[in-house]
Amino acid sequence: MTKADQLAAALDDFLAVSPEVEAAAVVSADGLPMASALPPHVEEDRLAAMGAALLTLGERAAAGLGKGDLAQVFVEADQGYVVLMAAGSHAVLVAVTSQSAKVGLVLFEMRRSARRVAEAMAAPAATE
Repeated sequence: MTKADQLAAALDDFLAVSPEVEAAAVVSADGLPMASALPPHVEEDRLAAMGAALLTLGERAAAGLGKGDLAQVFVEADQGYVVLMAAGSHAVLVAVTSQSAKVGLVLFEMRRSARRVAEAMAAPAATE
C-alpha cells in the first residue's frame, strides 16, 4: 500500500466514525495538501495553507509561552469547529465539524487518525 493509499485510508476511517466531521485533510507542515475528503465548496489548497499557518502560530505560541510542544489547535466558530492536530513532524490532520459535533469524541478519533498518519509518513515508501 502506498503512502497516498495509507493517508486516504486513515481519512476514510476517521470520517466513518466521526459523522459530524464535514471535511478532513492531511496537509504538509509547509501547507501542501497530501490527502483530503472535502465537500465541493471547500478549496483543498486554501484549507492546506490555512491549516499549516494555524499550526505554525499555535506552535510558536505554545513554545513562546513556555507550554511545551503543541498538541492541537482548536477554533470555535458560531457554525462549527476547526481542529488541527500534528501528525508527526511532517503532517497536519485538519478537521472541520458541524456545530453539533461532540468535540471530545472528535478529538479522540483525531488522535488515533493522527497516529496512523504519522506512522504512514514515517514508513519507507512502498515500491511497486
